[in-house]
Amino acid sequence: MRGIEYRGLIKIEGPVVITQRSRSVGFNEVVAVYDREEGRRLGRVVDISDKWTAVQIFGSSTGLSADDARVEFLGKPMEIRVGHDLLGRVFNGLGEPIDGYGAIFSSTCLDVNGLPINPYARVYPRDFIQTGISAIDGMNTLIRGQKLPIFSGNGLPHNRLAAQIVRQAKILNADESFVVIFCAMGVKYDVARFFLDDFEKSGVLSNVVIFLSLADAPSLERLVAPRCALTAAEYLAYQENMHVLVVMTDMTNYCEALREVSSIRGEVPSRKGYPGYLYSDLASLYERAGKITGSTGSITQIPILTMPNDDISHPIPDLSGYITEGQIVLDRELFQRGVYPPVAGLPSLSRLMKDGIGPGMTREDHKDVSSQLFAAYSKVKQVRNLASIIGEEELSIGDKQYLKFGEQFERMFLTQGENENRDIGRTLDLGWKALAEIPRDELLRINHELIRKYLDPIGAEDAGAGR
Repeated sequence: MRGIEYRGLIKIEGPVVITQRSRSVGFNEVVAVYDREEGRRLGRVVDISDKWTAVQIFGSSTGLSADDARVEFLGKPMEIRVGHDLLGRVFNGLGEPIDGYGAIFSSTCLDVNGLPINPYARVYPRDFIQTGISAIDGMNTLIRGQKLPIFSGNGLPHNRLAAQIVRQAKILNADESFVVIFCAMGVKYDVARFFLDDFEKSGVLSNVVIFLSLADAPSLERLVAPRCALTAAEYLAYQENMHVLVVMTDMTNYCEALREVSSIRGEVPSRKGYPGYLYSDLASLYERAGKITGSTGSITQIPILTMPNDDISHPIPDLSGYITEGQIVLDRELFQRGVYPPVAGLPSLSRLMKDGIGPGMTREDHKDVSSQLFAAYSKVKQVRNLASIIGEEELSIGDKQYLKFGEQFERMFLTQGENENRDIGRTLDLGWKALAEIPRDELLRINHELIRKYLDPIGAEDAGAGR
Protein backbone atom coordinates (compact mmCIF):
# COMPACT_ATOMS: atom_id res chain seq x y z
CA MET A 1 0.00 0.00 0.00
CA ARG A 2 1.47 3.34 -1.09
CA GLY A 3 1.31 6.43 1.09
CA ILE A 4 0.58 10.05 0.19
CA GLU A 5 3.04 11.44 -2.35
CA TYR A 6 4.09 15.06 -2.98
CA ARG A 7 6.17 16.43 -5.85
CA GLY A 8 8.83 19.07 -5.26
CA LEU A 9 10.63 20.31 -2.17
CA ILE A 10 10.45 23.71 -0.51
CA LYS A 11 14.06 23.69 0.68
CA ILE A 12 17.12 21.42 0.99
CA GLU A 13 19.47 22.02 3.94
CA GLY A 14 22.14 19.34 4.08
CA PRO A 15 20.51 16.01 5.02
CA VAL A 16 17.25 17.81 5.94
CA VAL A 17 14.62 18.51 3.28
CA ILE A 18 11.49 20.62 3.75
CA THR A 19 8.29 19.60 1.98
CA GLN A 20 4.58 20.35 2.15
CA ARG A 21 2.62 19.22 5.18
CA SER A 22 0.64 16.01 4.79
CA ARG A 23 -2.61 15.98 6.71
CA SER A 24 -1.94 12.58 8.26
CA VAL A 25 1.82 12.78 8.80
CA GLY A 26 3.23 11.79 12.19
CA PHE A 27 6.48 12.48 14.03
CA ASN A 28 9.19 9.86 13.28
CA GLU A 29 7.17 8.54 10.34
CA VAL A 30 9.23 6.93 7.58
CA VAL A 31 9.45 8.86 4.33
CA ALA A 32 10.74 7.84 0.89
CA VAL A 33 12.40 10.58 -1.16
CA TYR A 34 12.92 9.98 -4.91
CA ASP A 35 15.35 11.94 -7.11
CA ARG A 36 14.98 12.59 -10.84
CA GLU A 37 16.57 9.19 -11.62
CA GLU A 38 13.99 7.46 -9.41
CA GLY A 39 16.68 6.68 -6.84
CA ARG A 40 15.02 5.98 -3.50
CA ARG A 41 16.28 7.31 -0.16
CA LEU A 42 14.64 6.71 3.18
CA GLY A 43 14.27 9.34 5.87
CA ARG A 44 12.09 10.15 8.82
CA VAL A 45 9.98 13.11 9.92
CA VAL A 46 11.86 15.21 12.45
CA ASP A 47 9.68 18.35 12.62
CA ILE A 48 6.16 19.43 11.67
CA SER A 49 4.44 22.81 11.34
CA ASP A 50 1.07 23.93 9.97
CA LYS A 51 2.32 24.18 6.38
CA TRP A 52 5.50 22.14 6.05
CA THR A 53 7.26 18.99 7.22
CA ALA A 54 11.01 18.56 7.84
CA VAL A 55 12.45 15.21 6.80
CA GLN A 56 15.95 14.01 7.65
CA ILE A 57 17.40 11.61 5.10
CA PHE A 58 19.41 8.55 6.11
CA GLY A 59 22.46 9.60 4.14
CA SER A 60 23.32 12.46 1.81
CA SER A 61 20.99 14.77 -0.12
CA THR A 62 23.50 15.01 -2.98
CA GLY A 63 21.72 14.75 -6.33
CA LEU A 64 18.34 15.89 -5.04
CA SER A 65 16.62 18.74 -6.84
CA ALA A 66 13.93 20.86 -5.17
CA ASP A 67 11.89 20.88 -8.41
CA ASP A 68 12.17 17.23 -9.48
CA ALA A 69 12.18 15.34 -6.17
CA ARG A 70 9.17 13.38 -5.00
CA VAL A 71 8.30 12.68 -1.38
CA GLU A 72 6.18 9.73 -0.29
CA PHE A 73 4.85 9.53 3.27
CA LEU A 74 4.69 5.81 4.04
CA GLY A 75 2.24 6.20 6.94
CA LYS A 76 4.17 4.08 9.44
CA PRO A 77 7.12 4.40 11.84
CA MET A 78 10.42 2.74 11.07
CA GLU A 79 10.24 -1.02 11.55
CA ILE A 80 12.66 -3.92 11.66
CA ARG A 81 11.93 -7.51 10.66
CA VAL A 82 12.51 -9.87 13.58
CA GLY A 83 12.57 -13.62 14.08
CA HIS A 84 14.68 -16.46 15.47
CA ASP A 85 16.86 -16.21 12.36
CA LEU A 86 18.33 -12.96 13.72
CA LEU A 87 20.99 -14.99 15.53
CA GLY A 88 24.35 -15.05 13.81
CA ARG A 89 23.47 -12.20 11.44
CA VAL A 90 25.11 -8.81 10.78
CA PHE A 91 23.02 -5.71 10.01
CA ASN A 92 23.73 -2.05 9.38
CA GLY A 93 22.35 0.68 11.62
CA LEU A 94 18.99 0.64 9.83
CA GLY A 95 18.47 -3.09 10.35
CA GLU A 96 19.38 -4.04 6.76
CA PRO A 97 21.50 -7.22 6.33
CA ILE A 98 25.11 -6.55 5.30
CA ASP A 99 26.49 -10.08 5.63
CA GLY A 100 25.44 -11.13 2.12
CA TYR A 101 22.67 -13.52 3.17
CA GLY A 102 19.60 -11.40 2.39
CA ALA A 103 16.62 -10.61 4.62
CA ILE A 104 15.59 -13.00 7.39
CA PHE A 105 12.54 -15.20 6.82
CA SER A 106 9.88 -13.74 9.05
CA SER A 107 6.58 -11.91 8.69
CA THR A 108 6.97 -10.13 12.06
CA CYS A 109 7.93 -6.45 11.88
CA LEU A 110 8.28 -4.30 15.00
CA ASP A 111 8.48 -0.54 15.54
CA VAL A 112 12.10 0.33 16.36
CA ASN A 113 10.93 2.91 18.93
CA GLY A 114 9.50 0.13 21.06
CA LEU A 115 6.60 0.36 23.49
CA PRO A 116 6.78 1.66 27.07
CA ILE A 117 6.87 -1.12 29.66
CA ASN A 118 4.17 -0.88 32.29
CA PRO A 119 6.06 -0.39 35.59
CA TYR A 120 3.64 -2.81 37.26
CA ALA A 121 4.71 -5.52 34.77
CA ARG A 122 8.39 -5.20 35.65
CA VAL A 123 10.01 -7.93 37.75
CA TYR A 124 12.67 -6.74 40.21
CA PRO A 125 16.12 -8.00 39.10
CA ARG A 126 17.70 -10.45 41.54
CA ASP A 127 19.66 -13.09 39.57
CA PHE A 128 23.44 -12.86 39.90
CA ILE A 129 25.40 -12.83 36.63
CA GLN A 130 28.91 -14.23 36.97
CA THR A 131 31.22 -12.41 34.57
CA GLY A 132 34.37 -14.18 35.78
CA ILE A 133 35.95 -10.77 36.50
CA SER A 134 36.73 -10.24 40.20
CA ALA A 135 36.47 -6.44 40.13
CA ILE A 136 32.88 -6.76 38.88
CA ASP A 137 31.65 -9.96 40.53
CA GLY A 138 33.14 -9.19 43.93
CA MET A 139 32.47 -5.46 44.30
CA ASN A 140 30.15 -4.25 41.50
CA THR A 141 27.96 -7.23 40.83
CA LEU A 142 25.97 -7.40 37.59
CA ILE A 143 22.36 -8.56 38.00
CA ARG A 144 20.16 -10.02 35.26
CA GLY A 145 17.92 -7.27 33.90
CA GLN A 146 20.24 -4.49 35.08
CA LYS A 147 21.68 -1.65 33.00
CA LEU A 148 25.30 -1.20 34.08
CA PRO A 149 27.39 1.08 31.82
CA ILE A 150 31.16 1.11 31.48
CA PHE A 151 32.57 4.64 31.88
CA SER A 152 35.92 4.76 30.14
CA GLY A 153 38.36 7.11 28.43
CA ASN A 154 40.17 7.17 25.12
CA GLY A 155 42.86 4.51 25.00
CA LEU A 156 41.54 2.48 27.93
CA PRO A 157 40.69 -1.22 27.39
CA HIS A 158 36.88 -0.93 27.55
CA ASN A 159 36.45 -2.97 24.36
CA ARG A 160 38.61 -5.79 25.71
CA LEU A 161 36.65 -5.76 28.97
CA ALA A 162 33.29 -5.83 27.16
CA ALA A 163 34.46 -8.72 24.95
CA GLN A 164 35.58 -10.66 28.04
CA ILE A 165 32.19 -10.12 29.70
CA VAL A 166 30.45 -11.39 26.56
CA ARG A 167 32.65 -14.52 26.49
CA GLN A 168 32.32 -15.37 30.17
CA ALA A 169 28.96 -14.07 31.42
CA LYS A 170 26.58 -16.70 32.74
CA ILE A 171 23.74 -16.89 35.22
CA LEU A 172 24.90 -18.72 38.31
CA ASN A 173 23.03 -21.95 39.09
CA ALA A 174 21.33 -21.96 35.67
CA ASP A 175 22.03 -23.69 32.38
CA GLU A 176 20.76 -20.95 30.06
CA SER A 177 23.42 -19.11 28.07
CA PHE A 178 23.21 -15.51 26.98
CA VAL A 179 22.25 -14.31 23.55
CA VAL A 180 24.29 -11.20 22.75
CA ILE A 181 23.11 -8.14 20.86
CA PHE A 182 26.12 -6.06 19.86
CA CYS A 183 25.53 -2.53 18.57
CA ALA A 184 28.40 -0.34 17.33
CA MET A 185 27.70 3.36 16.77
CA GLY A 186 30.22 5.61 15.07
CA VAL A 187 33.17 3.32 15.83
CA LYS A 188 36.13 2.78 13.54
CA TYR A 189 36.32 -0.34 11.42
CA ASP A 190 39.18 -1.84 13.47
CA VAL A 191 37.02 -1.70 16.64
CA ALA A 192 34.16 -3.48 14.88
CA ARG A 193 36.65 -6.02 13.47
CA PHE A 194 38.03 -6.68 16.96
CA PHE A 195 34.60 -7.66 18.28
CA LEU A 196 33.74 -9.76 15.21
CA ASP A 197 37.02 -11.67 15.44
CA ASP A 198 36.64 -12.14 19.20
CA PHE A 199 33.09 -13.48 18.83
CA GLU A 200 34.27 -15.87 16.13
CA LYS A 201 37.31 -17.15 18.05
CA SER A 202 35.32 -17.72 21.24
CA GLY A 203 32.59 -19.62 19.39
CA VAL A 204 29.72 -17.33 20.44
CA LEU A 205 29.12 -15.83 16.99
CA SER A 206 26.12 -18.07 16.33
CA ASN A 207 24.46 -16.57 19.43
CA VAL A 208 25.24 -12.94 18.53
CA VAL A 209 23.20 -10.38 16.58
CA ILE A 210 25.38 -7.53 15.30
CA PHE A 211 24.32 -4.00 14.29
CA LEU A 212 27.12 -1.91 12.80
CA SER A 213 26.88 1.82 12.16
CA LEU A 214 30.50 2.74 11.54
CA ALA A 215 32.19 6.14 11.68
CA ASP A 216 31.49 6.86 7.99
CA ALA A 217 27.74 6.21 8.34
CA PRO A 218 25.28 9.14 8.44
CA SER A 219 24.53 10.70 11.83
CA LEU A 220 20.87 9.75 11.69
CA GLU A 221 21.73 6.09 11.16
CA ARG A 222 23.77 6.31 14.37
CA LEU A 223 20.60 7.37 16.21
CA VAL A 224 18.52 4.55 14.76
CA ALA A 225 21.06 1.73 15.29
CA PRO A 226 20.57 1.25 19.08
CA ARG A 227 16.79 1.33 18.63
CA CYS A 228 17.00 -1.44 16.02
CA ALA A 229 19.28 -3.44 18.34
CA LEU A 230 16.99 -3.03 21.35
CA THR A 231 13.92 -3.96 19.28
CA ALA A 232 15.67 -7.22 18.30
CA ALA A 233 16.57 -7.74 21.97
CA GLU A 234 12.96 -7.21 23.08
CA TYR A 235 11.71 -9.77 20.58
CA LEU A 236 14.26 -12.43 21.61
CA ALA A 237 13.75 -11.75 25.34
CA TYR A 238 10.00 -11.31 25.65
CA GLN A 239 8.72 -13.47 22.81
CA GLU A 240 11.46 -16.11 22.47
CA ASN A 241 12.13 -16.16 26.26
CA MET A 242 15.90 -15.78 25.92
CA HIS A 243 18.39 -14.10 28.24
CA VAL A 244 19.77 -11.22 26.19
CA LEU A 245 22.92 -9.23 26.92
CA VAL A 246 23.02 -5.94 24.98
CA VAL A 247 26.42 -4.28 24.51
CA MET A 248 26.26 -0.79 22.96
CA THR A 249 29.42 1.12 22.03
CA ASP A 250 30.05 4.04 21.95
CA MET A 251 27.21 6.01 23.59
CA THR A 252 29.32 9.17 23.32
CA ASN A 253 29.22 8.84 19.52
CA TYR A 254 25.45 8.45 19.75
CA CYS A 255 25.17 11.67 21.78
CA GLU A 256 27.46 13.52 19.37
CA ALA A 257 25.15 12.50 16.52
CA LEU A 258 22.17 13.70 18.54
CA ARG A 259 23.89 17.06 19.04
CA GLU A 260 24.66 17.31 15.32
CA VAL A 261 21.07 16.56 14.30
CA SER A 262 19.77 19.01 16.91
CA SER A 263 22.06 21.74 15.53
CA ILE A 264 20.89 21.12 11.96
CA ARG A 265 17.30 21.47 13.13
CA GLY A 266 18.13 24.82 14.77
CA GLU A 267 17.18 23.77 18.29
CA VAL A 268 18.30 25.79 21.31
CA PRO A 269 21.37 24.05 22.79
CA SER A 270 21.81 23.14 26.43
CA ARG A 271 24.96 22.07 28.35
CA LYS A 272 28.01 21.85 26.05
CA GLY A 273 25.76 22.20 23.01
CA TYR A 274 23.73 19.04 23.61
CA PRO A 275 19.95 19.32 23.22
CA GLY A 276 17.86 19.84 26.33
CA TYR A 277 16.16 16.49 25.82
CA LEU A 278 19.42 14.49 26.06
CA TYR A 279 18.32 12.96 29.39
CA SER A 280 14.94 11.75 28.10
CA ASP A 281 16.48 10.50 24.86
CA LEU A 282 19.06 8.41 26.73
CA ALA A 283 16.32 7.17 29.07
CA SER A 284 14.31 5.98 26.05
CA LEU A 285 17.22 3.60 25.33
CA TYR A 286 18.38 2.61 28.81
CA GLU A 287 14.87 1.89 30.10
CA ARG A 288 14.38 -0.79 27.44
CA ALA A 289 16.01 -3.30 29.79
CA GLY A 290 14.75 -5.57 32.52
CA LYS A 291 12.40 -8.48 33.16
CA ILE A 292 8.62 -8.50 32.78
CA THR A 293 5.87 -10.76 34.05
CA GLY A 294 4.69 -13.41 31.60
CA SER A 295 8.15 -13.96 30.12
CA THR A 296 11.13 -15.90 31.42
CA GLY A 297 13.50 -13.86 29.25
CA SER A 298 15.39 -10.72 30.21
CA ILE A 299 17.42 -7.85 28.78
CA THR A 300 20.65 -6.84 30.50
CA GLN A 301 22.41 -3.75 29.15
CA ILE A 302 26.11 -2.86 29.17
CA PRO A 303 26.44 0.49 27.40
CA ILE A 304 30.00 1.71 26.86
CA LEU A 305 30.73 5.42 26.85
CA THR A 306 34.06 7.21 26.59
CA MET A 307 34.19 10.25 28.84
CA PRO A 308 35.63 13.31 27.02
CA ASN A 309 38.91 14.25 28.78
CA ASP A 310 38.15 11.54 31.39
CA ASP A 311 35.59 13.95 32.87
CA ILE A 312 32.96 11.99 34.80
CA SER A 313 30.95 15.20 35.29
CA HIS A 314 30.51 15.61 31.52
CA PRO A 315 26.80 15.66 30.54
CA ILE A 316 26.89 12.19 28.93
CA PRO A 317 28.23 10.15 31.91
CA ASP A 318 26.50 12.52 34.33
CA LEU A 319 23.04 11.94 32.89
CA SER A 320 23.71 8.23 32.25
CA GLY A 321 24.51 7.79 35.94
CA TYR A 322 21.08 9.15 36.88
CA ILE A 323 19.27 6.67 34.62
CA THR A 324 21.29 3.48 35.04
CA GLU A 325 21.76 1.34 38.14
CA GLY A 326 25.41 2.13 38.73
CA GLN A 327 28.55 2.23 36.59
CA ILE A 328 31.88 0.49 36.03
CA VAL A 329 34.55 3.23 35.88
CA LEU A 330 37.93 2.51 34.29
CA ASP A 331 40.90 4.30 35.85
CA ARG A 332 43.77 5.63 33.74
CA GLU A 333 46.27 5.53 36.63
CA LEU A 334 45.64 1.81 37.23
CA PHE A 335 45.96 1.14 33.50
CA GLN A 336 49.31 2.93 33.36
CA ARG A 337 50.51 0.75 36.24
CA GLY A 338 49.70 -2.37 34.19
CA VAL A 339 46.50 -3.39 36.00
CA TYR A 340 43.91 -5.17 33.82
CA PRO A 341 41.02 -4.64 34.05
CA PRO A 342 41.69 -1.13 35.45
CA VAL A 343 38.36 -0.90 37.29
CA ALA A 344 38.40 2.03 39.71
CA GLY A 345 37.51 0.77 43.16
CA LEU A 346 35.69 3.77 44.60
CA PRO A 347 33.77 5.51 41.75
CA SER A 348 32.40 2.17 40.48
CA LEU A 349 29.01 1.13 41.82
CA SER A 350 26.23 -1.41 41.31
CA ARG A 351 22.99 -0.26 42.94
CA LEU A 352 21.30 -3.66 42.54
CA MET A 353 24.19 -5.65 43.98
CA LYS A 354 22.70 -5.98 47.48
CA ASP A 355 19.67 -7.86 46.12
CA GLY A 356 21.60 -10.44 44.11
CA ILE A 357 24.28 -11.64 46.52
CA GLY A 358 24.41 -13.62 49.74
CA PRO A 359 23.36 -17.12 50.87
CA GLY A 360 21.69 -19.13 48.11
CA MET A 361 22.77 -16.63 45.45
CA THR A 362 26.56 -16.27 45.71
CA ARG A 363 28.09 -16.94 49.15
CA GLU A 364 27.26 -15.94 52.70
CA ASP A 365 30.36 -13.76 53.08
CA HIS A 366 29.94 -11.81 49.81
CA LYS A 367 28.26 -8.71 51.23
CA ASP A 368 30.64 -8.34 54.19
CA VAL A 369 33.80 -8.92 52.13
CA SER A 370 32.71 -6.42 49.49
CA SER A 371 31.89 -3.77 52.07
CA GLN A 372 35.20 -4.25 53.87
CA LEU A 373 37.20 -4.13 50.62
CA PHE A 374 35.56 -0.83 49.70
CA ALA A 375 36.28 0.65 53.14
CA ALA A 376 39.87 -0.58 53.23
CA TYR A 377 40.65 0.60 49.69
CA SER A 378 39.23 4.01 50.57
CA LYS A 379 41.70 4.13 53.49
CA VAL A 380 44.51 3.14 51.10
CA LYS A 381 43.76 6.20 48.94
CA GLN A 382 44.00 8.45 51.99
CA VAL A 383 47.27 6.87 53.13
CA ARG A 384 48.81 7.19 49.67
CA ASN A 385 47.91 10.88 49.58
CA LEU A 386 49.50 11.32 53.00
CA ALA A 387 52.63 9.41 51.94
CA SER A 388 53.03 11.69 48.94
CA ILE A 389 53.26 14.64 51.34
CA ILE A 390 55.29 13.38 54.31
CA GLY A 391 57.02 10.37 52.76
CA GLU A 392 56.33 6.67 53.27
CA GLU A 393 59.00 6.35 56.00
CA GLU A 394 57.05 8.70 58.28
CA LEU A 395 53.84 6.66 58.16
CA SER A 396 52.58 4.70 61.17
CA ILE A 397 52.76 0.91 61.27
CA GLY A 398 49.01 0.70 60.66
CA ASP A 399 49.21 2.98 57.64
CA LYS A 400 52.05 0.87 56.20
CA GLN A 401 49.85 -2.21 56.59
CA TYR A 402 47.17 -0.48 54.54
CA LEU A 403 49.72 0.33 51.85
CA LYS A 404 50.63 -3.35 51.73
CA PHE A 405 46.94 -4.27 51.54
CA GLY A 406 46.51 -1.84 48.60
CA GLU A 407 49.38 -3.50 46.71
CA GLN A 408 48.00 -6.98 47.38
CA PHE A 409 44.47 -5.93 46.46
CA GLU A 410 45.52 -4.46 43.12
CA ARG A 411 47.98 -7.26 42.30
CA MET A 412 45.88 -10.27 43.34
CA PHE A 413 42.25 -9.19 43.30
CA LEU A 414 41.94 -6.55 40.57
CA THR A 415 44.57 -7.87 38.17
CA GLN A 416 43.70 -10.93 36.12
CA GLY A 417 44.28 -12.33 32.65
CA GLU A 418 42.12 -11.36 29.71
CA ASN A 419 41.12 -15.01 29.30
CA GLU A 420 41.01 -15.81 33.02
CA ASN A 421 37.52 -16.80 34.15
CA ARG A 422 37.23 -16.75 37.96
CA ASP A 423 34.19 -18.18 39.69
CA ILE A 424 32.68 -16.22 42.56
CA GLY A 425 34.24 -18.53 45.16
CA ARG A 426 37.73 -17.86 43.82
CA THR A 427 37.02 -14.10 43.74
CA LEU A 428 35.91 -14.02 47.38
CA ASP A 429 38.87 -16.16 48.49
CA LEU A 430 41.22 -13.63 46.86
CA GLY A 431 39.38 -10.87 48.70
CA TRP A 432 40.01 -12.63 52.02
CA LYS A 433 43.72 -13.04 51.17
CA ALA A 434 44.02 -9.32 50.56
CA LEU A 435 42.17 -8.52 53.80
CA ALA A 436 44.61 -10.72 55.72
CA GLU A 437 47.08 -7.80 55.47
CA ILE A 438 44.86 -5.66 57.71
CA PRO A 439 44.82 -5.98 61.54
CA ARG A 440 41.82 -7.95 62.82
CA ASP A 441 40.52 -5.06 64.90
CA GLU A 442 40.21 -3.00 61.71
CA LEU A 443 37.78 -5.47 60.08
CA LEU A 444 34.73 -3.72 61.47
CA ARG A 445 32.39 -4.53 58.58
CA ILE A 446 32.71 -8.32 58.75
CA ASN A 447 30.88 -10.67 61.07
CA HIS A 448 33.19 -12.43 63.56
CA GLU A 449 31.80 -15.85 62.59
CA LEU A 450 32.85 -15.22 58.98
CA ILE A 451 36.32 -14.10 60.08
CA ARG A 452 36.80 -17.36 61.99
CA LYS A 453 35.50 -19.42 59.09
CA TYR A 454 37.37 -17.80 56.20
CA LEU A 455 40.28 -15.72 57.55
CA ASP A 456 41.66 -18.04 60.26
CA PRO A 457 42.48 -20.83 57.75
CA ILE A 458 44.45 -18.29 55.68
CA GLY A 459 46.46 -17.26 58.75
CA ALA A 460 47.19 -20.90 59.60
CA GLU A 461 48.21 -21.55 55.99
CA ASP A 462 50.60 -18.57 55.98
CA ALA A 463 52.08 -19.66 59.32
CA GLY A 464 52.66 -23.16 57.97
CA ALA A 465 54.42 -21.70 54.93
CA GLY A 466 56.79 -19.84 57.26
CA ARG A 467 55.59 -16.39 56.37
